[in-house]
Amino acid sequence: MIREIRLLGDPVLRTVADPVEDVDDDVRSLVGDLMDTMYEADGVGLAAPQVGIALRVIVVDTREEGGEGPLALVNPRIVESSSGTEKAEEGCLSIPGIADIVERSCAVVVEALDPDGQPLRVEAEGLRARALQHEVDHLDGVLFLDRLSALKRRMALQKWRKLQEGDDA
Repeated sequence: MIREIRLLGDPVLRTVADPVEDVDDDVRSLVGDLMDTMYEADGVGLAAPQVGIALRVIVVDTREEGGEGPLALVNPRIVESSSGTEKAEEGCLSIPGIADIVERSCAVVVEALDPDGQPLRVEAEGLRARALQHEVDHLDGVLFLDRLSALKRRMALQKWRKLQEGDDA
């Protein structure tokens, strides 16, 4: 099922998501909805808070960008990050029309549960590592704008406000 993506300003995007206590059919249904919604919006990742559910569940699929296929993670934790970083442009389905350069670790190791509740360890680099870091940030109420300098963040927010005013016109 396609769910409505919450936009910048919605308080759920600034909420620290709760851990999933039991990976059950409801969680698996949520994973399916996150995948459907991500694909419908042409995204490479989506976190449960972005559809209004404050649970620690994310999906990522970087296949279209030459990366690896779909991944669904419950209670993901970044347990290792490379000291090397890289800068690349990021956008967010919750802040459409806004993108900027964000510096992130080149590689990460993420531990989580899969949709069957089984432990999973994912080693990622490049776009997949970036997408995982971006989505885990969402679970902590952090947006990519928070990773920008004060000046760039202010400029991005001004652009966002203008885009929103244009929608109302």
